[in-house]
Amino acid sequence: MSRRFVTLDVFTTRPHAGNPLAVVLDSDGLDTAAMQAIAREFNLSETVFVAPPANPAHRAAVRIFTPGQELPFAGHPTVGTAVLLALRDAAEGRAADRLVLEEKVGLVPCVVALGNARSARATFTLPKLPEQVAQPIADAALAEALGLEVADLGFDGHRPGAFSAGVSYTMVPVAGREAIAKARVAGPFERTMAAAPNGNAFVYCRQTEEAGHHYHARMFWPEAGVTEDPATGSAVAAFAGAIMAFDRPGDGTHRFVIEQGYEMGRPSQIELTLTAAGGALASATIGGAAVVMSEGVLL
Repeated sequence: MSRRFVTLDVFTTRPHAGNPLAVVLDSDGLDTAAMQAIAREFNLSETVFVAPPANPAHRAAVRIFTPGQELPFAGHPTVGTAVLLALRDAAEGRAADRLVLEEKVGLVPCVVALGNARSARATFTLPKLPEQVAQPIADAALAEALGLEVADLGFDGHRPGAFSAGVSYTMVPVAGREAIAKARVAGPFERTMAAAPNGNAFVYCRQTEEAGHHYHARMFWPEAGVTEDPATGSAVAAFAGAIMAFDRPGDGTHRFVIEQGYEMGRPSQIELTLTAAGGALASATIGGAAVVMSEGVLL
């Protein structure tokens, strides 16, 4: 059976930037092993498999795979899939501005602002608010795993920790762009990070490449087949917990732009909006643009 697929660049307004995504539109009949094999074949950070929803009021059910494992939730697959399905709906004369995706983590409501026939912008509400989880790795071991010095870690009260909004990430704040440029998957990375929730590291600083942005980030996850990721929406969803814990924004709505992928030549911009009430996070959204890059058929 042939299966249609589309690739998009996500968290960017222009081609050949952002994070590439493959979306397989005909996944009926594929089991988990087959989906994992196709994800390895594409060898992108994530591949999405679209199926009819369990509830006909929703737009689609989706499963998300890295080259190494299935994820219950991920940001750039959610944005890219919402954009693609909305573009296809609009081309067929159907309403395309709001849709709900059924993911392993739960229901993910999305709002889409159409651009042209190839691009749009999608924003989704986090299905699960971030929470802090255990991070047992000492600063010295964490720094060594990333090719850094202990003195590089931390800024403005931000300290290493782990947070999850459906997928756990070890958050590694560093002093600035000079420190983040040095970060890499060093020799002891996988052995050291095996003690962390998911064996990954989201490294960030407040010094940015572009004016108007708020944080600069890199994300390493070799265990999942992703040595470095150009844009990681689920990590930014978890990062909302770090912002609440360390920056303590007041009640109201706060918007942040996180830039990622610049060291890879894949500049990406992820928009995070937090709404705080009573000193706690009440809701959060992740948003960004996506551009259709190719269409084809799996034989």
